[in-house]
Amino acid sequence: MSEFLTIGEPIGLFASQDADQSLVEATHFQKYLAGAEVNVSVGVSRLGHSTEYVTRLGEDPIGAFVSQQLSLNHIGTDYVDTTADYWTAMQFKQRVTKGDPGIFYYRKNSAAAHFDKASLDNIDFDGIKMVHLSGIFPGISEQALVAFKHLIELVHQHSTIRTTFDPNLRPQLWSSQAKMVSTINALAAEANIILPGVNEGEILMGSRDPEKIADFYLGNSHYTDTVIVKVGSKGAYVKVKGGQGSMVAGYHVDKVIDTVGAGDGFAVGVITGLLEGLSNKQAALRGNAIGSLAVQAPGDNDGYPTQAELRTYQAK
Repeated sequence: MSEFLTIGEPIGLFASQDADQSLVEATHFQKYLAGAEVNVSVGVSRLGHSTEYVTRLGEDPIGAFVSQQLSLNHIGTDYVDTTADYWTAMQFKQRVTKGDPGIFYYRKNSAAAHFDKASLDNIDFDGIKMVHLSGIFPGISEQALVAFKHLIELVHQHSTIRTTFDPNLRPQLWSSQAKMVSTINALAAEANIILPGVNEGEILMGSRDPEKIADFYLGNSHYTDTVIVKVGSKGAYVKVKGGQGSMVAGYHVDKVIDTVGAGDGFAVGVITGLLEGLSNKQAALRGNAIGSLAVQAPGDNDGYPTQAELRTYQAK
């Protein structure tokens, strides 16, 4: 029995070790576990919460590596199945000293893209308190989108379960921006808590203003009662339906090593904070803290803290 569940596509990440070299020039790589939803699972588990991850892996070395890493991170695999017909997704990431890294994916036609929605009917929702949803998994294939919608239908049958939704825009996965926008906004409307960034707000509803972004999502759904907008280094803007919004300050970082995984780290903070009974603002503050730790580490989820590490960091 787990408190937390999510569905996604895990990725075997090969990160270059030579700073500011293109992926063409780089010759030294280190292997990591990656993927937005699995990043969140790692962070939630590291903070001591029981976790289940739903996916499909290929019967290949990368799939075996992912399975191994899930176990090492104490992430439940009751709903992870395998197939010999398709491969596990891979990714190459450039190491940079400034800005966002270059990324190259091998994920088209992956095992997760052929996820069977019937597998979801085996999920035991007893004890689950939070389900995290991301806009990436429904973008990898039409089959994944169908499965994603089915999971939402199943979750709605359990009124005690809260859902978070991170748009996590990946335009390269979609046939057009118009389809991405309409699909992501429709899926977001099914969640209780939405976690967009200001850049995503500009694409999804035409504004970078945190209050306008929050009002857009709060006004478009009877399920959504909370929107927490990520505003980069400035922190986060929190607004609940019928209430006044407010900013929650971010954390200063002296040196950014890798920006990938910061948004997932923010989600980890919000989810675990709410699981532990923190207010929305306190949960957002924790999200800001973990997001800032994430950008100070090279892997997508290497910087996520334990409870002791988080307490020490927030006490500074």
